[in-house]
Amino acid sequence: MNYLNKTRLAVLLCSLVVMLVLSACSDDETEEAGGTVTLTVSAAASLTDALQETADVFHDEHPEIKVDFNFGGSGALQQQISQGAPADMFFSASKSDFDELIENGSISEENSVNLLKNELVLVTPANNQTVTSFDNITEASQIAVGTPESVPAGKYAVETFEEMNITKEIEPLLVYAEDVRAVLTYVERGEVDAGLVYRTDTLTSDSVEIADTAPEAAHEPIVYPVGMINSSENAEAAKKFYEFLQSEKALAIFEDFGFTRE
Repeated sequence: MNYLNKTRLAVLLCSLVVMLVLSACSDDETEEAGGTVTLTVSAAASLTDALQETADVFHDEHPEIKVDFNFGGSGALQQQISQGAPADMFFSASKSDFDELIENGSISEENSVNLLKNELVLVTPANNQTVTSFDNITEASQIAVGTPESVPAGKYAVETFEEMNITKEIEPLLVYAEDVRAVLTYVERGEVDAGLVYRTDTLTSDSVEIADTAPEAAHEPIVYPVGMINSSENAEAAKKFYEFLQSEKALAIFEDFGFTRE
């Protein structure tokens, strides 16, 4: 083979290599473009177990959409979203915190719905007889509640104490927690004599007992609104999950976890 033919062969081989590389890159880009969309849903901590199961069922039906959750106190999550934290949806345990996002333009009212309801209950460690109801709650040495400024369950607890005219006696006993699941943990470990959580939270634990239920009239209604964030970059996928949450299949899962429909 002469020099010219060798040169032509080398050029041809280089061209083939370049074409293969470009083809591979093109395939990667195509795969990425048609790959999984990941939604970020900021949600109340009390929804943790029910939402994770709901998301699993949703993903089975929509394998192209993955749902990640940012669980916490609804007040804290509302502040994060208001300050520009990335989120595609907000599922709150507080109507007032949710309404803040409607008022500041983060969520449109037509893209939101009041979906679920819950109850506030007084819980104690299993077999603990120090506190047996709201009637003797002041006999506790410590009582765990969510921080009222950022945790709706804590706000509902404070409203209940005020309605019962026991705020002055209760305040020195309170231990504040970052969310309602942290309250439950304090009670489970026996670090406090009692705590106030949602009825649904108690279904996740064998280490606590419900001592009493707060009267509905003693606090703001416990409603869970959900809505899509206007600035979401995944609006189409968010709408699919938003609509799924309102389906009979999803609502049945929430009911299995103790929630009731609004």
